[in-house]
Amino acid sequence: VQLQAYGGGLVQAGGSLRLSCAASGRTFSSYGMGWFRQAPGKEREFVSGISWSGGSTYYADSVKGRFTISRDNAKNTVALQMNTLKPEDTAVYYCARRRASGDYTNVYAYDYWGQGTLVTVSS
Repeated sequence: VQLQAYGGGLVQAGGSLRLSCAASGRTFSSYGMGWFRQAPGKEREFVSGISWSGGSTYYADSVKGRFTISRDNAKNTVALQMNTLKPEDTAVYYCARRRASGDYTNVYAYDYWGQGTLVTVSS
């Protein structure tokens, strides 16, 4: 399984970005997916998760109402639409595949990770 995250960049506060994650393999639709982020000097933190069907979504309180996660199982992709970005959203964003079970917010519940894409929000 390989995950490729892309779509990061530099944006002003209040702006928007859309991150995408492309997954290889034929079992993509069987697994939940998640987005995490890691700012310099900080631990990796949960941002958002989505169940295998897309029927359930999860968000960190810090992004609720501003970010939207979605997936397209036909294209093996998961996306994170980020609106009303804030400087504190600046981080490297990672997509990850959740194991068969586990808390979506727990980094150890994921077994495959993408390489990360940098999001920088200027004030």
